[in-house]
Amino acid sequence: MTAKNENTECCPEFIPEPWDDKMIEWENKKFIKDHVCTLFYMPINFGSKMKKLSAMVENAKAEVPDWICLSDHTSKWNMDIYLAVDKDVPNAENVSLSGKMYSKVYEGPFKDTGKWHKDFAEILKSKNLTAQKIYMWYTTCPKCAKKYGKNYTVFMAKV
Repeated sequence: MTAKNENTECCPEFIPEPWDDKMIEWENKKFIKDHVCTLFYMPINFGSKMKKLSAMVENAKAEVPDWICLSDHTSKWNMDIYLAVDKDVPNAENVSLSGKMYSKVYEGPFKDTGKWHKDFAEILKSKNLTAQKIYMWYTTCPKCAKKYGKNYTVFMAKV
């Protein structure tokens, strides 16, 4: 886990190399899950949900390994979010993910998400991988992305 320091706005600076073009294996990796309202895939209440989940994590004296928060866009109107935790969190929807995950890092404005998704699908095809589920990890909030000068998004496919 990357620790925040006094110079961190709210999100730690993301280091892309460990996540770019990597195959990762998870065995019962713990997450807490919540739902976010979206309007044509744009999150509406993401900030308030993250504050709620962060408070639950803090109250449980839990940690967020690697600051991972996966997003699963289930429709134009809903997104499930999965915040990684190191232990079960009381009063949260505790879930675990297992399996092989292929990850690819993209950098740029969120408006490029459609292009990234097409590129990711081509990469999976070129590697003879079939995605059972695709998640996106928005590694920093907009304020921190501006501060760091980079806006990374990680696409992760359970394969």
